[in-house]
Amino acid sequence: MSTCATASRLLAEPLAGTAATARTWLLIEQAGPWGADALTSSHLDSETGRALDRAAKGTGVRIALIRRPGRHADCHGPSSQRVFAAHTAPGRSWIRTTEITDPAALLAELDFAALGAGEHGGLWQSYEGEPLALVCTNGKRDRCCALLGRPLAAELAASGGTEVWEVTHIGGHRFAPTLFVLPYGYAYGRATAHAVKDALHAAREGRVATAGCRGRSAWERPAQAAELAVRALTGEEDADALDVAATEGAAPRWRVTVTHHDGRSWRVEVEQGAAAPPRPESCGRALGTPARMDVVAIVPA
Repeated sequence: MSTCATASRLLAEPLAGTAATARTWLLIEQAGPWGADALTSSHLDSETGRALDRAAKGTGVRIALIRRPGRHADCHGPSSQRVFAAHTAPGRSWIRTTEITDPAALLAELDFAALGAGEHGGLWQSYEGEPLALVCTNGKRDRCCALLGRPLAAELAASGGTEVWEVTHIGGHRFAPTLFVLPYGYAYGRATAHAVKDALHAAREGRVATAGCRGRSAWERPAQAAELAVRALTGEEDADALDVAATEGAAPRWRVTVTHHDGRSWRVEVEQGAAAPPRPESCGRALGTPARMDVVAIVPA
């Protein structure tokens, strides 16, 4: 039986405008196995996981669990856990980090609304290391993430010089292996080790590698597609050169205003289509026609 990733690849389903939407990410290290809903199906205390999920809802913060690549025996791992908070808006991207011994303490320590708005208030320490490479490997959500994501994460870790983590869910199983790069918050699909290294090299230099790019998580899907279309038109690589000033309209058509820090701007018309023929959006699910974001016009504003 064909996997969802194989079907999507063979049907050449577009990647642009498919990234998960979140302006801020909270990443909590959690060793051991993960269930389909990792916040409540892992060695993270399930009550703590549910409480964190409730606290983040509606704030613009997305929570995921991370772990180092490698074998994951059913053990509880180290006594301390690394935590990252990362904001992805252009010109205001940042990563803060700390180590904790009890994830429940995050409930009292974090102002989720402020984090979602991009205000860290001096929280923890500023992270100044390599760009974070997050590879989805949660086979309990979709087997493609395990079959394709784990070898990629292991290869990247073995090559060294990369801050690579496995992550529970960044959306888009059918685009596996999927990658998310911080601090800028660009997602990638059908990733190869070579393409990932290019994306990370670009991020180190404050640039965006657009090959295989799904979009920047700071924006909704129409705006993700619009920004990538302007990058393709102009050849702009600077990660913070472009911003989305406005998104007008509703499905199935939007007008997105993309601005450049040099004062230029573009109006981008985006239409929502249906990916045909039907294909599984995730392994084991019924065939469907997932939404796709098609850029139909770009004009200077």
